[in-house]
Amino acid sequence: MKEPTGAAQRGRRRTWALVAGALVLAVATAASVQWLRRHARPETGKPPDYARAAGEFRKTAQEGDPAAQYNLAVLYAAGKGVPKDQAEAIRWYRKAADQGHALAQCNLGATYAAGQGVPKDERAAAAWYRKAADQGASLAQFNLGTLYEQGQGVAQGYEQAAVWYRKAADQGDADAQYRLGALYAQGKGVARDAAAAMAWCRKAAEQGLAAAQYNLGIAYVQGLGVPKDPVQAHLWLSLAAANGSDAAARIRDGVATKMSPEQLEAALRLGRAWKPHSD
Repeated sequence: MKEPTGAAQRGRRRTWALVAGALVLAVATAASVQWLRRHARPETGKPPDYARAAGEFRKTAQEGDPAAQYNLAVLYAAGKGVPKDQAEAIRWYRKAADQGHALAQCNLGATYAAGQGVPKDERAAAAWYRKAADQGASLAQFNLGTLYEQGQGVAQGYEQAAVWYRKAADQGDADAQYRLGALYAQGKGVARDAAAAMAWCRKAAEQGLAAAQYNLGIAYVQGLGVPKDPVQAHLWLSLAAANGSDAAARIRDGVATKMSPEQLEAALRLGRAWKPHSD
């Protein structure tokens, strides 16, 4: 499995941050719930009052609440309601992380991995990711798997990469599903298994991951782990092309020249009806 050039892909070593105008809250503390109820209602059409949120979170954070500390750190990292300040973000992430807050631990690991506001330190990144991963944080599990696959901050080990990717993949993480599929395709850390590779790739593709859509389309062209099927090949290559893959568009157009009108219409119909989803 290859990641196609030009495909829109999410970055590795991701962090929890702001999603759809609201905070990603790991623990439903009173302050968090009250702020969401008052200020983060998409149906009102009004943007959240992040400045007010920062004030409310700060009060609770200063009292030692780890979820509020985490949320305040997210606001500082994003510059929402407060001036953007990576040093302050790290300070509050660390306070929450030291109390065992998994998402804060994951984000603190990401700052060390990227060298954002702290000296780059992949061993420290791996240590913080592991703390969060051991608590079941899928994002940290994926990030730790990436470090094992690439041998950064830890001794390279494909078996360990597969272990952590699987933990995240079982929780529905599309990137982890895709990388686990790649390990099966290459026989790294797991027995080579084309069918298992495509099964995991499909899970990621169904969530809208362009690289997975591209590879699933190629598999249907070549009959790798799945039967050859020009309709399915056209569908998945079209979806990857819509996500920014020029390579997928070129291959799809080549596939189309060999399809009957009925097959092409079936592929287009599937494409119109397709919506991303997870298990």
